[in-house]
Amino acid sequence: MYPELLNHIKRYVSLAARDEELLCDHVQPLGLKKKGILLEPGKICTGNYFVVKGCMRLYFINNKLNEHIIQFGLENWWINDQDSSLHKKPSNCYLQAIEPSELLLLPDKALPALFQQAPQLESYFRIMTQIVYVAAQRRIGFVFNQTEEERYRSFVSQFPGFVQRVPQYMIASYLGLTPQYISRLRAKIS
Repeated sequence: MYPELLNHIKRYVSLAARDEELLCDHVQPLGLKKKGILLEPGKICTGNYFVVKGCMRLYFINNKLNEHIIQFGLENWWINDQDSSLHKKPSNCYLQAIEPSELLLLPDKALPALFQQAPQLESYFRIMTQIVYVAAQRRIGFVFNQTEEERYRSFVSQFPGFVQRVPQYMIASYLGLTPQYISRLRAKIS
């Protein structure tokens, strides 16, 4: 059994014991070393990864060779390249461990049968999709409505522990800032 995953699901929907077993029969545990890569451009993302322990990032590299982080995945959260996974097309992203990580892979090919046999799981994943969508809308709003300093201060106040775990250049990439700007701002704040 996978208590972290099941406890997370139970925060949103109720699962019968039979549904829990069915789900656990389909997930595959994975371990990843720091900087380990799960997905790279040109490969198809074949499932959803639940982060049991560690920290992941989904990012792409633009034509100017700059990294842009799309999403972080911390404990008790899902991460994948939804576009690649949903449309079965090669990804343009990397999915990488920032820290040594323990993950559970739920393969895409298992979802139709799981959703048919355990409809509550379909409800759970709909809720997860809604949460991610709202977070993406808020992030876009922050980019367009906040100054660089407001964006950084807001992020630090919302996720103080996270800021200690992740290198400064990654936070800068996620917020659309430069590492140099964050260094100057941190010096100003101190």
